[in-house]
Amino acid sequence: MKPKSQIVNLPVYQPGKPIEEVKRELGLEQVIKLASNENPYGSSPAVLEAITRELANVSLYPDGSAVELTGVLAKHLGVERSNIIFGCGSDEIIALITRAFFLPGDETVMADQTFSVYKSNADIEGAVTIEVPLKDGTHDLSSMLAQINDRTKVVWVCNPNNPTGTIISEQELTSFMDRVPAHVMVVLDEAYYEFVTDADYPQSISLLERYPNLVILRTFSKIYGLASLRIGYGIARPEVIDLINRVREPFNTSRFGQAAATAALLDQKFVQECAELNASERDFLQNEFTRLGLPYFASQGNFIMVDLDMPSKDAFQSLLKQGIIVRPGFQVYPTYIRVSVGTPEQNRAFVKALENTLAEKAITSP
Repeated sequence: MKPKSQIVNLPVYQPGKPIEEVKRELGLEQVIKLASNENPYGSSPAVLEAITRELANVSLYPDGSAVELTGVLAKHLGVERSNIIFGCGSDEIIALITRAFFLPGDETVMADQTFSVYKSNADIEGAVTIEVPLKDGTHDLSSMLAQINDRTKVVWVCNPNNPTGTIISEQELTSFMDRVPAHVMVVLDEAYYEFVTDADYPQSISLLERYPNLVILRTFSKIYGLASLRIGYGIARPEVIDLINRVREPFNTSRFGQAAATAALLDQKFVQECAELNASERDFLQNEFTRLGLPYFASQGNFIMVDLDMPSKDAFQSLLKQGIIVRPGFQVYPTYIRVSVGTPEQNRAFVKALENTLAEKAITSP
């Protein structure tokens, strides 16, 4: 068998280590996972009720067009139904965009430390990825613009950026979009949109009329707490959505995912409460990093990237033995870990474990 040459050495995506696996491997009874930017407060109580009602229909295919959910989301966002496409997480929308638009040899531009799924999907389609170094952990839009040429099909901007948590402002985004050629799609990944508290953050949906080449990605996996149900969405001009829809598989979101997302959308009180708790605890962790003398990127997401001045995999193992799972292994930032913002109890347990790790480092350092 002969696979595509471009996938032979393609790295397999490594998700955050599961709690159950850590308990089994290390014999721990209590494990806190702060690795995958999940909502530590779960999901709206209305979600479980919606899923329970949907159990009676488990033998039936889902609505391939997600009509009810599309209507609820369109009303929530203030857009038309034709502006929306759903996917098995926003990851699938990324894959659909690359499937629909990339030919081998096309070019795509992204940051050098951002969500890895952009590059892996571009690689699968044989596109050439141009990676532009972040500037102080933030997208360097001027340098990204300089890399655009006639072969460029898509530019990816993760805002807030995963893993650094930094944002670009609306003024920076519009200045960039004004100079991007009309033939180049700009995908603005806003998976962490609901966590942002900075007033300069773009209100991107209002920009769709101005920029026909803009595509916005969001998800129900983060603040809505539906990560296991895998449902995300894209927002764009109808003609762009139509093209992406042509390569979408039928029934790509489940009945349970659609029902849960509909219920979650209708409980914005829960979303607001989670956003406020996250902002408070994000401040707590950043203040603790300052106290400990640890550099970090000021975050607008539900995670923080912090420099421990030691190999991140060593820090990961030390914290893991104490029952704390974080995210290591960032190529451009080898001494940084990314930690999700948890509940107050989880965050304080993490800080205590981190202090132990730093103490161990001080003892073993020459």
